[in-house]
Amino acid sequence: MDVLRPTLININGRIYRRNVVKEQLYQEEEEDEDFSYSGSVTAQCTDEPCDSINVEQTEKGYRCALDVPSVLYKYIIGKKGETKKRLESETRTSINIPKQGVEGQIVITGQQKASVTSAVTRIEVLVESFRRKQPFTHFLSFPLNHPQIQERFLKFKEEVLEQCSEDQGVDGSIFQNPAKLHLTVGTLALLNDMEVTRACDLLQQCQGFIQEITGGKPLPLEVVGIEYMNDDPAMVDVLYAKVQVKDGSDKLQVIADRLVEHFVTAGLMVREWDRVKLHGTVMNTLFRKDPSAEDKGGSGRPNMNHREAFDARSILKRFGTYHFGEFDLNAVHISQRFSTDFSGYYTSSGLITFS
Repeated sequence: MDVLRPTLININGRIYRRNVVKEQLYQEEEEDEDFSYSGSVTAQCTDEPCDSINVEQTEKGYRCALDVPSVLYKYIIGKKGETKKRLESETRTSINIPKQGVEGQIVITGQQKASVTSAVTRIEVLVESFRRKQPFTHFLSFPLNHPQIQERFLKFKEEVLEQCSEDQGVDGSIFQNPAKLHLTVGTLALLNDMEVTRACDLLQQCQGFIQEITGGKPLPLEVVGIEYMNDDPAMVDVLYAKVQVKDGSDKLQVIADRLVEHFVTAGLMVREWDRVKLHGTVMNTLFRKDPSAEDKGGSGRPNMNHREAFDARSILKRFGTYHFGEFDLNAVHISQRFSTDFSGYYTSSGLITFS
């Protein structure tokens, strides 16, 4: 078996030293309720985490309870219960899992503390492997839907369609909904109410350093110019507006990077880039088939094979320095994917203000 070298992995805020087999071994179908991992559980991870697991001593031995979203139970159970049986056999423990669809704790019991610790470690690494494959449900966002920005965006759309509609792939369907203009800081797969609450608590913890950076005031921003994601301006999937702090500082970048760092450290977000790429999407080919789509690199990303790119060369030449406006940013939201609130923006599960 070809096994990668050990790496450190953050799971629910605990640090593990992990040996992960190559992805091909999983061979799972994400929608297959009968999925079972076919290799030895011992191939997936070492027995011990790099820091402590809370294992309780009982009259009959040892016990540990884990909070696992019910949508992930099937990956621990496996086809006909095979994964669960293998875990129990290899670690000499008993694993009690709530009924499918019922939120609760998975309870591991055993005669030896080391056995329970080993089972907990393996379950958490197994769960994390499949958590990363779940579509994201929420994202941290900076709203860009100030009335002035929306007005100028609609003017931009109108002028682009007037002047560039003959260019390949350019039509009204690929423009962002003006009420949902935003910057994505990072994406989150929050799989039950408990995880949403935890994310909201984490966000509240960030208010102190944000207000320290902003001086307890809203952050004046300007939205000027456009740029594209791809290497070839004739084959573009995403065109975005550039956003910067009016005083030329990197305060917005620092806030975004520290937010991601905080959520990654807590185990609720996967780091995708060294620094957050701040961009306000104005045109996206995903919108052709799904106006509510959200672009994301990594797990949960829509199938890229069915995107019809557009030729942005003329748009870039004519609107490269387009001025979308200025506004004061005063909040970061935990936004729900595929949702709309009374203002037309995404429904917020939680937010904090800069002032």
